[in-house]
Amino acid sequence: MKKIFTISFFNCLTLILSAQSISFLQDQINYGIINKGADGKKVFTFTNTGNKPLIITNVKSSCDCSVPSWTKQPILPGKSGEITVVYDTKIIGNFSKTIEVFSNDTKTPRKLLKIKGEIK
Repeated sequence: MKKIFTISFFNCLTLILSAQSISFLQDQINYGIINKGADGKKVFTFTNTGNKPLIITNVKSSCDCSVPSWTKQPILPGKSGEITVVYDTKIIGNFSKTIEVFSNDTKTPRKLLKIKGEIK
């Protein structure tokens, strides 16, 4: 029994010490007030703060009016990647949208980002 506990302890310790971790420079972007038809492209920058490659498996928007794209290759420890969001600025009015990021981050496999602003 003691042997099983010791092996389990070291396995858990290995998982904790060899984790992927994602850290965003900012988790919300405010477009402010922009004109109809303006450039709706914004970029979220993130860094792999873990010690294993970080993989963004999917990024989803809360509506079809904002289209995300992201760094597809694994992000090595200490390196950065980007999630680009293009909002359709032909839609007049206030907006507040959520971008869901799915990764192999062991602590936070699902992260929510937000964009907001007003189109005039």
